[in-house]
Amino acid sequence: MGETEKSSPEKVNLLDFDTEGLKAFCAEMGEKPFRAIQLEKWIHQRGVDDFLQMSDLAKTFRAKLQDVAEIRGMPVIRDKTASDGTRKWLFDVGNGNAIETVFIPQEGRGTLCVSSQVGCAMNCLFCSTGKQGFNRNLKTSEIIGQLWHAERTLRKERGITDDNERVISNVVMMGMGEPLQNFDNVVRALRLMLDDNAYGLSRRRVTVSTSGLARQIDKLALTCPVALAVSLHAPNDALRDKIMPLNRKHPLEDLMAACKRYLRFAPRDFITFEYIMIGGVNDSLAQAKELITLVQDIPCKFNLIPFNPFPDSGLERSSEEAVKAFANRLIGAGITTTIRKVRGDDIDAACGQLAGEVKDRTKLSAKRANREFVIKEIKQGPSPR
Repeated sequence: MGETEKSSPEKVNLLDFDTEGLKAFCAEMGEKPFRAIQLEKWIHQRGVDDFLQMSDLAKTFRAKLQDVAEIRGMPVIRDKTASDGTRKWLFDVGNGNAIETVFIPQEGRGTLCVSSQVGCAMNCLFCSTGKQGFNRNLKTSEIIGQLWHAERTLRKERGITDDNERVISNVVMMGMGEPLQNFDNVVRALRLMLDDNAYGLSRRRVTVSTSGLARQIDKLALTCPVALAVSLHAPNDALRDKIMPLNRKHPLEDLMAACKRYLRFAPRDFITFEYIMIGGVNDSLAQAKELITLVQDIPCKFNLIPFNPFPDSGLERSSEEAVKAFANRLIGAGITTTIRKVRGDDIDAACGQLAGEVKDRTKLSAKRANREFVIKEIKQGPSPR
């Protein structure tokens, strides 16, 4: 590089900041805190990415912003819509990696399923994301950027101009990755989702789904309590150890205790337990009875999810009859139970199917070498009905 050449400093992406971060950024620029609120409304309520359009900001401030900051979403690689209206975006997050985000339209609500990591390190047997391995945590801008892109795209397509009218009413952190492993960035994104100057979502309508990191559940309760969903998928430690390896560090006794503690802070008076129904693995009536005993002193709701096959999974979806019988056994014990309707499976957007594009730096795919052995071992085990 010649003496007269200088590399331009990288601009700050304002999608990385929650309200407090924006206030600190404005203070560094000699601006008062109310400027951060103005910025937040322009970025998140109105979906504006051009500082020149932010008409209530002083021209001198806009000029400074042009020099040092930007509002940069992620490039879209693919945008696909399923026959049932479910929509999936594949976002480029650099270095050959991509993440997936899913919008699920329903009567009276619109739910966005958001990713928190590039891949996943949990290595659960039934999940396509985990099969890809893990690369890195997503930045705050990449987490909230999924909501920012989806809301502004859907509003534009529908001709919505009212800042208070929203297409997305619910957000679930159920996409690629384990949200509580990326705690700080996820919490900053959650705070923006909840902030009335940004997306203004109710705590009851924002859900974090975890595979069961007990200590992080306690931390979330004290930091940013929202609705909690726990991926359970097995009624005992012996089976859960095999299909969800993290259970060896966070066994069911610890997880159930953390769930009970969380209820003291939660916006809802119950925990949602997600339970993927895998044929011949965890769908027997005896296992339903075990579940009832496991959660007997925890106010809860069960969401039964028919397993969504993916290439080389080696697993099968439970029969419709088995799912209904399992649900009826839980309902008979007084537990609110729903069976999730399969959405978006024709574009691989259903639960457990999100894979994106992951350059695995943890070699998880290599650790999957014994997968067939594990599945065979599980299926040969006792499964009384």
